[in-house]
Parts: sequence; structure tokens; C-alpha cells
Amino acid sequence: QVKLVESGGRLVQAGGSLRLSCAASGRTVSPYTLGWFRQSPGKEREFVAAILWTGGTYYGDSVRGRFTISRDNAKNTVYLQMNNLEPGETAVYYCAANDGRGFTYWTPGEYPYWGQGTQVTVSS
Repeated sequence: QVKLVESGGRLVQAGGSLRLSCAASGRTVSPYTLGWFRQSPGKEREFVAAILWTGGTYYGDSVRGRFTISRDNAKNTVYLQMNNLEPGETAVYYCAANDGRGFTYWTPGEYPYWGQGTQVTVSS
């Protein structure tokens, strides 16, 4: 069993930056694909970014070029650096983990392990 705990969410002004962290425990997640998703009220959970066990990274279209996902396997942690935040990006941000291969990393239902989420609020 993998436990994920997100942190770093807070209120930030539009144009600002935040770095979210997601610490894993229970198992080493170095062989896992780790993803970040977000969800705002009344909307479906949206893919933000993923980093494969190989280190390969993928981003949602709306965040590419502004967000960076990274991992520190020694710390069993994945990060999401978010720059130039926009008010429409106010949401609860979740990290997720999957040790499978060849799955659709942008699909929330493919991830068996989830954190509790951290709130990011972007003010205009």
C-alpha cells in the first residue's frame, strides 16, 4: 500500500508561483509513474502532469511551459513547480501513483493510489 500526502497549497496572486510536494510512504515509488491532477467544484478531475519511472514527463496542454514536474527518488517525493498561475487554476491538487506499465497516464481512473489533496487558490 502506498500513502501519498500533498503539501504546499495556499493562496497566491495571479502571476505568482507555487511548488507543491507529494511525499510517499509505505513503499518506494521509484518504479511508479506519479501524476498530478486538479479538480475545482463542479468540474471533472483534470490531468496536469505525470512523470514516469524512466523520468519522462508529460503535461496537460493548459500548463505546458509553465508547470514542471520532478521527482526525488531518494526522498520518495514528487514535486510540481507552478509558475505564472491564473485565477482559473484555483482547485484542489492531487497526486497519484501507479506501478503499472503502458497505461494512459492522463486518465485519473488508471491510478490506484491518491493523496488527500491540497488547495491552491489563485486570486485575481
